[in-house]
Amino acid sequence: MEATAPAGPEILGRRALKAEEKIFIASQWKLMWLHFTRHRMAMVGLWVIIALYAVTILHGFVAPYDKATRSPFIFRPPQALHFWDGQSFSLRPFVYGTAIQRDLATMSRTFVDDPAARYYVEFFVQGDPYRLLGLFETSTHLFGVEQGGTLYLMGTDDLGRDIFSRILYGGAISLSVGLVGVILSFVLGVILGGISGYYGGAIDTAIQRLVEFLISIPTIPLWMGLSAAVPTGWDPVKSYFAITLILALTSWPGLARIVRSKLLEVRGEDFVIAARLGGLKDRAIIVQHLLPASLSYLIVHMTLAVPGMILAETSLSFLGLGLRPPVVSWGTMLQSAQNIGAVNSYPWLMWPAAFVVVAIMAFNFMGDGLRDAADPYKV
Repeated sequence: MEATAPAGPEILGRRALKAEEKIFIASQWKLMWLHFTRHRMAMVGLWVIIALYAVTILHGFVAPYDKATRSPFIFRPPQALHFWDGQSFSLRPFVYGTAIQRDLATMSRTFVDDPAARYYVEFFVQGDPYRLLGLFETSTHLFGVEQGGTLYLMGTDDLGRDIFSRILYGGAISLSVGLVGVILSFVLGVILGGISGYYGGAIDTAIQRLVEFLISIPTIPLWMGLSAAVPTGWDPVKSYFAITLILALTSWPGLARIVRSKLLEVRGEDFVIAARLGGLKDRAIIVQHLLPASLSYLIVHMTLAVPGMILAETSLSFLGLGLRPPVVSWGTMLQSAQNIGAVNSYPWLMWPAAFVVVAIMAFNFMGDGLRDAADPYKV
């Protein structure tokens, strides 16, 4: 007799049972990942962050121009990509040339598209030289236009520099400041918070009074005071690390409190007492047992702290107290948008602010998903 195939509902039931078994035997990190992937906005934020860091790390390759390349087209409006010229359709995108119109009454110049000149977009073109990943000298760019044309997707600034290219170069600075600053504050917060939560007593009192004192100081005046102490004659590398250190020194108290509260919660658990009775040193107990028990919450805090760092750098640079030209960051680019008249006449100068908003929202979405997934046993 021929064997009959199992019924459809029976197969689905077996698959559901196997899926449940995988969940039952999954580790905490596996459960966190499953919870996180079910959070749609968190996944959107994760992919946006990956895309932002990818294009900013490869900024020299993705940007059509160097950050300092100038052109005679000052405050040129963004150029639109076209596939239709009014008569025929082209599979290759193209841009029109630039024509200059002059108002005889005000003697001001206006840039308009010149339909008589058409330049097609090409990929892997040769352009301004740069160092790929800071290591390899090359002049190959992801895209550009034919010889004689210009490609200003987001317009130009007051010196005729391509804003899109400068945003990519600036993102490498602004986004890295957020990561490096959070890592430094994480180290300080974990060390001081761990000591405070594990030992308690006079040590805990002293560290917590220091934390309360730093938290009580208004953030912006503190940033401004510390930034003003940075010499204006320092080279860009020193200024970068100085601003990053300032942001880290002013943001560790919040993390220290979180670490302290988690260690106070778990230091009386059986596995900690067993480790202490087994002769394990205090430092090993903190590093090997206490911190891993609260690592998921620390990761969530770090994720939510990155956008705060990015905003802090942008704010300081915007006020002229953070990174200074020739360093290119989103904050230094927004300095040209301080004049309301300039923003009204050239609104494309606000493009860096749009990238700041997108990055902040992406980190917040991802942080919300991690916060929900931090307790995978929560229904």
